[in-house]
Amino acid sequence: MSGGVDSSVAAALLKEKGYDVVGVTMNLYSLPREYCMSESLRSCCGWKATEDAHRVAVSLGISHYLVDFKKSFEKRVIADFCEEYSKGRTPNPCVRCNRYIKFDVLLRKLKVFDADYIATGHHARVEYDFQKRRYLLKKGKDRHKDQSYFLYLLNQQQLSRTLLPIGGFTKAEVRKIAHDLGLPVARRPESQEICFVPDNDYARFLQSRIPESFHPGPIVDLNNKVLARHRGISFYTIGQRRGMGISAPHPLYVLSIQSERNTIVVGPEAELYQKSLLASKVNWISVAGVKEPLEVKARIRYKHIEAKARVTSLDSDQAVVEFARPQRAVTPGQSVVFYEGDAVVGGGIIKGVRARH
Repeated sequence: MSGGVDSSVAAALLKEKGYDVVGVTMNLYSLPREYCMSESLRSCCGWKATEDAHRVAVSLGISHYLVDFKKSFEKRVIADFCEEYSKGRTPNPCVRCNRYIKFDVLLRKLKVFDADYIATGHHARVEYDFQKRRYLLKKGKDRHKDQSYFLYLLNQQQLSRTLLPIGGFTKAEVRKIAHDLGLPVARRPESQEICFVPDNDYARFLQSRIPESFHPGPIVDLNNKVLARHRGISFYTIGQRRGMGISAPHPLYVLSIQSERNTIVVGPEAELYQKSLLASKVNWISVAGVKEPLEVKARIRYKHIEAKARVTSLDSDQAVVEFARPQRAVTPGQSVVFYEGDAVVGGGIIKGVRARH
């Protein structure tokens, strides 16, 4: 229970169905005191969120516990976040948090709570396919809030122990349920931030963790001509246009980040479009694996519109994704997720592009 309306309604719905529900809030990160005590802070790592979760648990008449996973979160999520940025990649910490914290560390705590399942407020669905004999991960009913993208790393064992009670509701319907039940968080605003960077100031957070990634270096064009100096590679991401201090007759965009050279490569927008990428750490859900090229629709970031693509497995860990049309700003470190209809086929971490078009 994060203290938000989604996880609160998830708990309420399960209780209505007759489940014996226990509320658990994860303590993942210690924010500075000035943030933790802020009434406006809605990060899941904030004091206010924990208080809200407890109020909901009291109103539902269920037990509420606070579990301390700070060490695991630091090791599996924050350390990876910093390492990826230091290498010029742009990670998605929410994907790792789901895979390694919520559905791993917390899942292994089920015995402590004498529980059979873990339930969350994700806008997604889990269904069992008797023909395939596999658990499927599907999109949530509200396509604008669908969060299946963030759950693609879950394996069959994790999915078998997972309940997603609000996946069949729109966000508006979830809020109405919360209002009708008189839940104290019915109107709570959504958090749009990474929980351990509540002010969304990535650079400040990273500077305190990986100062070596903030050494100035060259910004070059595709011909390796030096155009300007950057402030540190962690200030930049693929597709970025502003903040480079370059005067040019045409807009220039970040095309690649070469950490080994401490160099930013820029060029015209047309060079941002790629037709092929290499994915690593691939996880399959609706199938056990792919022997032949598979036609799918793929997302290269959370808000990306799905695009027709063909996935070819190279081995158990890597796959090539070839798009029917070139896609803009394919970003190493982000996740590419494959879909067939509303079911997640699988996904992986974008390792790099294959060719420019």
